[in-house]
Amino acid sequence: MPELPEAERARAQIEKVLGREIVFVDDRDTYVCRPHAPGEIAEALIGRTLTVAHRRGKFLWAETSDDGPELGLHLGMAGRIAIDEPAHEKWDRFALEFADGSRLALRDKRRLGRALIEPDFDHIGPDAALISRDAFRERVGRGSMPLKARLLDQRSLAGVGNLLADETLWRAKLNPKRAAGELSEEELDHLRRVLRAATRDAIRKGGVHTGDFIPHRKRGHACPRCGTTVDRATVGGRTTFWCPNCQP
Repeated sequence: MPELPEAERARAQIEKVLGREIVFVDDRDTYVCRPHAPGEIAEALIGRTLTVAHRRGKFLWAETSDDGPELGLHLGMAGRIAIDEPAHEKWDRFALEFADGSRLALRDKRRLGRALIEPDFDHIGPDAALISRDAFRERVGRGSMPLKARLLDQRSLAGVGNLLADETLWRAKLNPKRAAGELSEEELDHLRRVLRAATRDAIRKGGVHTGDFIPHRKRGHACPRCGTTVDRATVGGRTTFWCPNCQP
């Protein structure tokens, strides 16, 4: 499932087509392009260019020229941004074609991505890679919710998914079941630094699957730091792995 690092890499892909005139929009998939009718996104974008690509958490959007509307994109659970790849009739749910012959597509096998005009991000919190120290303390370090569940709560913090949460908590040596409100300011500051570092590493290496702990998120596997067999449970509705020795 795409998380913040995958979304950031997708944003970088969108940057490759900035400034190119849009001459065709394939917005026929009414589920992916909801609530828009076929042709509605095309009418808003044809003749314009994408000017700036943004990301907040897992959500992507691009500004358009001539005071045009913003184009919002979400990768869903299995989507990616494909640039100048041969069209895939079955999996390309939304596409832009440009005057120079280039093409951008939202390629999504599971059809859970989104493309829409003027997206609303009021329901999500600050970006996990950019959140300030004080905002992190306030939004993460509160309540009785398990720490991992708090990290996964997109209203509190945008962009952290299941794998990034496990990788971050393992690196920070914090137990995923611990109540978020029990952490001291020093622990919260440490967690924020570790989260930012884990995110940077994942972006640089190609995604959250490249984390040091991720290959060991399996029954019977050993912690790569101390050799203890990892524990497994459901936390925040998601399958969670941690080291009972390093993360007591």
